[in-house]
Amino acid sequence: MAGVEVKELTISKALEFLEKGEINSVELTKAYLDSIKRIDSKIKSYLFVDEEGALKQAEEADKLRKNGKKALLLGIPLAIKDNICVKGSPTTCASKILENYIAPYDATVIERLKEAGAIFLGKTNMDEFAMGSSTENSAFFPTHNPWDLERVPGGSSGGSAAATSARLCLGALGSDTGGSIRQPACFCGVVGFKPTYGLVSRYGLVAFASSLDQIGPFANSVEDAALLLQVIAGHDPKDSTSAPVELPNFLEFIKENENTRFKIGLPREFFEGGVEKEIIDAIEEVVKALGKKHEIKEVSLPHTEYSVAVYYIIAPAEASSNLARYDGVKYGFRVKEGNLLSMYRKTRALGFGREVKRRIMLGTYALSAGYYDAFYLKASKVRTLIKKDFEKAFSEVDLLITPVSPTLPFRLGEKISDPLQMYLSDIFTIPVNLAGLPGLSVPIKVSSSGLPIALQIIGPHFKDHLVLTLGRQVEKEVDTKFIPPEI
Repeated sequence: MAGVEVKELTISKALEFLEKGEINSVELTKAYLDSIKRIDSKIKSYLFVDEEGALKQAEEADKLRKNGKKALLLGIPLAIKDNICVKGSPTTCASKILENYIAPYDATVIERLKEAGAIFLGKTNMDEFAMGSSTENSAFFPTHNPWDLERVPGGSSGGSAAATSARLCLGALGSDTGGSIRQPACFCGVVGFKPTYGLVSRYGLVAFASSLDQIGPFANSVEDAALLLQVIAGHDPKDSTSAPVELPNFLEFIKENENTRFKIGLPREFFEGGVEKEIIDAIEEVVKALGKKHEIKEVSLPHTEYSVAVYYIIAPAEASSNLARYDGVKYGFRVKEGNLLSMYRKTRALGFGREVKRRIMLGTYALSAGYYDAFYLKASKVRTLIKKDFEKAFSEVDLLITPVSPTLPFRLGEKISDPLQMYLSDIFTIPVNLAGLPGLSVPIKVSSSGLPIALQIIGPHFKDHLVLTLGRQVEKEVDTKFIPPEI
C-alpha cells in the first residue's frame, strides 16, 4: 500500500482511500494479515485467523465497489471476540469445553456487519467465557499489552483491545458484562464503547450474565466507534431483551453537535481513595479544559461502594444458569465415561478453567434453597438502589465523567492468584452494567511510565449519541495519537 501507513489508519480514513481508489480491499486486508503474521506471536491477540476467508471477502468487496455498491464498512477488516458466533468459524469462548465448536449461524451483529461489507480477519482471545479482567484466564494463552508486553491488556475482551491498539485490525467487537470493553480499551489506549443495555442485539453472543452482557465496538477514534455502532445497533426480534427504540444516525449526530454544551457531573465516590494519582491528575486536566465550555458539577452516587459485591452475586448466579448447558452431551468437550453422572462431573471439571468453576460455584450457592433471599434477592434490591443513584444524578446533569480503572495496566501474573484484587479493577465500570447505561472509554494521556490513561463518560439510558458526542470533544481536547511502541 504505497504511501499509506497502517498505524495511521482509522476506519474513516481507510474508507476515504478505498472510495478514491488509492488502495483496494485486498491490499488493505493483506496489510493487516501481514502485520498479524509479523507481530501477533508476541501479543497473542488472535485465537484464530481466517486468512483465506478474509481475502475472499476482500476480493468480493472490491468487485462490489467497482460495480457502484455503497455500504458503510465495505472492505474494512475487523476482528471479533471469540464469544460472538460467526458462521463456519470457531467460537470457543477461550474455553477447552468449546475448543472444537464451529458456529453454525451468525450472530445478529455479524449479519449486520456482513450487510455493511465488513471483512472478518479472525476471532480474538478473551478471558474464558468472559470471566476476568486481564485475559489471563484464557484456556489457551494470555494476551500481552502492545504498550508493554510484560503487562496485561485488560479483560475480558483483551484480545480485541490489543489487536485494535497494535493495528492488527481497523476495529473490533467485544462484549461488556462488568467492564470488559471499557477496561481493556483503557489499558490498551483505544476507544471502547459499551452501549445501553438492549441497544445492540445479544442474539449469537454466548451468554455469561444475560441481564448485564452487551456487545460493543473497539476503535482508534470516537468517530469510528460511532460508525461501528451505527451498523450493529437496532431492534432484533430474535433477542427478547432488544429494545424497539428509534435510533439517531450516530455518526452524523456527533459531527453536527460537536459544539454542544453539556452539564457534566463528577461523582465524588469515583475520585476517592484507591485511584492512582497520575490517573486523577490526567482526568482533572481534561475536565479543567472542558470547564471552559461546559458546566462542571460534583454529584453523588452513594451506593457505588456496594456495586462489586452486588455484581459478584448477580453475575455468577446468571452464569451458573447459563453454563449449565455445557454438560458434555449436546456439543463441545466430553469425557468418555460409562456412568452418566461421572461423565457430567469429569467433563465440567476438566472442560472449565479455575475462574469459571469459581463463579459457577458462587452463583449456584447464591441461588440455592435457603440462600436465595439472603444473597440474590438482596443483591437485586441493592442493584435497584444503584440504578436510582444514577437517575438522581442525571436529573442534575447530562453526562458523567469518571476514571475507567483505579490503576494503570498491571503486570502479567500480578493479580491472577488474588481474585479479589482482580475483581476490584472493575470497580468503576461495574455500576454502569448494573444500571444498564452507556459507557465510553476514551484515551487521554500517556503516563510517565509509557502506559495509556483513559477517562469514562457515562450517560442516561439510550443517550448513547450524547456520550459519543462528548467523547469526540474530549478527543479533540487531548489531540494525542495513541500508537504503541514498535514491536
